[in-house]
Amino acid sequence: MDTIAHIPLRSRRLRDALDAPADWDFLDAPAGSLHNVFEALPLGRYRDILHGVPLGHPLHPALAQLPLGCWVSAGLLDATCHRRAAGVLVAAGLATVGPAALAGWTDWAELDTPRRRTGLVHATANIAGVLLYAGSLACRCRGHPRGGRLLGWAGLTAVSAAAALGGHLAYHQAAGPNRTAAVHRLAPPDWFDLGPVDEFTEGVPALRMAGELAVVVVRTGDSFAVLAERCAHLSGPLSQGSVVDGCLRCPWHGSRFRLRDGEVVSGPATARQPVFETRVLSGHLEARLPGTG
Repeated sequence: MDTIAHIPLRSRRLRDALDAPADWDFLDAPAGSLHNVFEALPLGRYRDILHGVPLGHPLHPALAQLPLGCWVSAGLLDATCHRRAAGVLVAAGLATVGPAALAGWTDWAELDTPRRRTGLVHATANIAGVLLYAGSLACRCRGHPRGGRLLGWAGLTAVSAAAALGGHLAYHQAAGPNRTAAVHRLAPPDWFDLGPVDEFTEGVPALRMAGELAVVVVRTGDSFAVLAERCAHLSGPLSQGSVVDGCLRCPWHGSRFRLRDGEVVSGPATARQPVFETRVLSGHLEARLPGTG
């Protein structure tokens, strides 16, 4: 019997509902306009901070815990009639939502089309939640606590739906994970041959296979750099990229990785690109993962 038959119908419907926005092509026009806006923002070096490059993973999920935590707590306090404290937490959530939203939009601008559609619905639900919480705070300040509570719970429903869709985007649609995490399991356990050194042209990335793993080779004089070929961000083909100032630049979203150690010089990638040890033996280039000898 097919495994899917054992999945409860309601669970399948929920999963299908979370998958659905990726197919909504009517979102492409507004998504394209918003993409241009966020790509044009003069963020400079702060763009990499918003991506989470210093952390080694996306920053947005961590920042999103601040408003969401405040609003969940406010909902509980509203339910137990601690109205003043709930109002303070609603205000605190509104105060912390800006950085989380900016980090999220910065990541969203680097996604491909299906994930960008899902991300736009996620953002829309969050915007609805923020507006409802703004209305809730206004009601509380004007002495209408019942309206404040109702709008607060409506806001919590909206941001909870947004959080579920955001989790689906991050994990099921894999918008955030390090795409090179499996390299150490796929790479051969010892030195592997990449071919005669004469086959490699200086400064031109070359694709080679090491068993099931694709690697990219960059020659600089008599030195060679070998990195995992698929970009840690969204699996862009680094062998089709370019070499710029000692870095390998991804052709899809422009992430730059330092050739000597794979360190991220500029995002949106946040994880270091795996780099292999190299040696030349009998005129052939060989490589292996560090620490396997």
